[in-house]
Amino acid sequence: MYDKGKIIAGLIIFLGLVTLPFFYNKEKASSKPEPSLDTPGIQQMSQPQCVKSADFMRANHMKLLNEWRDSVVRDGQRAYGIIDDVKYDKSLQKTCMHCHSNKKAFCDRCHSYANVSVYCWDCHIEPDN
Repeated sequence: MYDKGKIIAGLIIFLGLVTLPFFYNKEKASSKPEPSLDTPGIQQMSQPQCVKSADFMRANHMKLLNEWRDSVVRDGQRAYGIIDDVKYDKSLQKTCMHCHSNKKAFCDRCHSYANVSVYCWDCHIEPDN
């Protein structure tokens, strides 16, 4: 084997190039964001209550919003129900954004982390904050 040095050098360069992305991103991993619940709507509530549990909403909020959209637009069913003597409508802006009014701290933080492109604001008016 007359090219032993070239083969070893080639393997070292190859391994360096293959592992470069791992070393480059080693300290850049970000932790999972926690949505900010410090909003005026939530602060006014004595016992904060959502239309579903927090675990359900974390996993299925888009499914719920799609169901709401379809039932309101196609069937005209706007009422969601009464939970703890509070009447809820199927409305992104009036129900969801009433409590979660800080879009940047609540919605955008998680959607950016998950690299999700939402289309809610194609039809709805985006909140100022």
